[in-house]
Amino acid sequence: MLGFLSRQNDFFSYVFECNVNAEVVVACFDAFSLTLNKPTFVILDNAPVHHSQFFTNEIEKWEDRGLFLYYLPPYSPELNIIEILWKHIKYYWLPSSAYKGFAFLREELNKVLMNIGKSHKIIFA
Repeated sequence: MLGFLSRQNDFFSYVFECNVNAEVVVACFDAFSLTLNKPTFVILDNAPVHHSQFFTNEIEKWEDRGLFLYYLPPYSPELNIIEILWKHIKYYWLPSSAYKGFAFLREELNKVLMNIGKSHKIIFA
């Protein structure tokens, strides 16, 4: 799963049933960059895929579209609001029945993702 979240709970997500590699991440950033109508900053952790040559080769194109990247210092997930979202999904919003099997997890996760910013919100102080 890959997601983009604003402090106003605007949320764009991509869910996969395959390995998420640099090509997949670049495709998501490409798609997201095409939705922008104002300059937008994405906060990134230091996952290897975010520093791969395949990924970094695309940065100039995304900047031309108004998408700018900011890398967090190493070992600082508490500064990344998407990590707060993943925690809420995993520990608060997914029902325990989601863990009965993969099909249940997929169904319940999709329900949660469709409601982020609606019935599922995070208040960032």
